[in-house]
Amino acid sequence: MDCNSGVKIDLHIHSSASDGTLAPGEILSLAYRLNLGAISITDHDTVLGVKDALQIGIPESIKFITGVEISVTPPAFFRFSGSCHILGYFIRLDDPELNRSLKMLQAARESRAPRIIERLEVLGIGLSMDEVLTVSGGGQIGRPHIARAMVNKHLVRSIHEAFDLYLGRGKPAYVDKYRMNCEQAIQIIANAGGIPVLAHPVLLNIRQNEVLEAFIRELKEMGLKGMEVYYPEHSIIHQRFYFDMAKRYELLMTGGSDFHGSLKPDIQMGTGRGDLCVPYEVYENLIQSQNN
Repeated sequence: MDCNSGVKIDLHIHSSASDGTLAPGEILSLAYRLNLGAISITDHDTVLGVKDALQIGIPESIKFITGVEISVTPPAFFRFSGSCHILGYFIRLDDPELNRSLKMLQAARESRAPRIIERLEVLGIGLSMDEVLTVSGGGQIGRPHIARAMVNKHLVRSIHEAFDLYLGRGKPAYVDKYRMNCEQAIQIIANAGGIPVLAHPVLLNIRQNEVLEAFIRELKEMGLKGMEVYYPEHSIIHQRFYFDMAKRYELLMTGGSDFHGSLKPDIQMGTGRGDLCVPYEVYENLIQSQNN
């Protein structure tokens, strides 16, 4: 795919409905100013941001894809240290099974934040839920909001430091959360008319290529339809490898910045760290897949 010419797109954007800092309307305005040809809001375990964007009205110059990002647990026989997420595109927002499942995941997220704050308190880090809610703007609370509240209170120097010392996996204030299994998430997305896609494969932290291929084959048997090939953390070598794998296993390719606003200030919508380019052909192939 030619990624150096034509209209660019961004199919991995987080709004204030989950752990981003821009409201859906602000995302639409920014995407318009950046002349993006297509976007998708893919909030964690919620479609409220998508609904708000549709209610506000999508600019005529922008193609809009309904989306969501679901945290999942891999099959028991795959062991790796990274995180696994499944993106869902073109989902029906009123699908009952999807909404029941997302509410369950949201409840798990809500119960997680107070437990993290309790652990921080034991460690001598005083932080209140009200201070975190101020950062989240009343939206769904995630660890980045807790990290930002810690920065605002001068408890740490940066969000990176908050994760590195306290909030990251294996750190003293880390609290795990409930996740769906891969097959369940893939089927829920498919049953809602959506396209299930493996998000940012590099973040799985699978170091052996043959293990990653086996994992992809397993997910495809479960109904996986695509893989996020274009992503800020993917080096040129990663991108070529994932591109070839997607071709080999007949998976759709997607891509996006994983934009979170000021919570990830080095990541910009549409361009990531300045060198991300998701070609418009990605959107066209997704549309063609939906129409077939």
